[in-house]
Amino acid sequence: MRARTDTTARDAGRPRRPGGGWRRAALAAAALLSTAAAPAVTAAPAHAYSPNPEVRAVYRDTDSCPCGGGALSDPYGGTSFARDPGGYAVKLELNQGSSFVGKVEFHPKSEQLRVYDTKNDGDTFYVHITYTSGRTTHDLGTYAAPGTPAAVDHVTKDFDIPEGAGVDISVYDDARLTDYIGGARGTGGAVA
Repeated sequence: MRARTDTTARDAGRPRRPGGGWRRAALAAAALLSTAAAPAVTAAPAHAYSPNPEVRAVYRDTDSCPCGGGALSDPYGGTSFARDPGGYAVKLELNQGSSFVGKVEFHPKSEQLRVYDTKNDGDTFYVHITYTSGRTTHDLGTYAAPGTPAAVDHVTKDFDIPEGAGVDISVYDDARLTDYIGGARGTGGAVA
């Protein structure tokens, strides 16, 4: 059925209301704009890091693992990687000033992403992960620690990534993935 306009209503024998068409359109547009703006306002995080945390990447060729200690140490249990021939692990540490804000780890042996929020400050960061295999990039999603009252929140995600695939990890300050903080991508990414 064709959409009715003032012309089709008049042609159908109905009386035309002066200005009725543009008023309805203006009211509909105003209602649409007000409902569209509401989610955008609530989607922003309660607090954003300002300035963004600094990200330090620590890489390990897992041919020579198990490995831990040294640069993999941190105040929250440290990090250790299992042996996985051909794999390349990464740990991203997030620091803001003198505060250790969190860490992100990719473990090639178990194809796991681990995200730790180590500062209970009402803010979190978002980790987007993809892998490339055979010239095709696969989006594995975006993850964040759950944000409980605990001193340290973490989430672990297991993936099924083909051996030798390049893994890109991007860390953002917002859920919309517009405020990039740092990561391990491209030639500086991990290898499953």
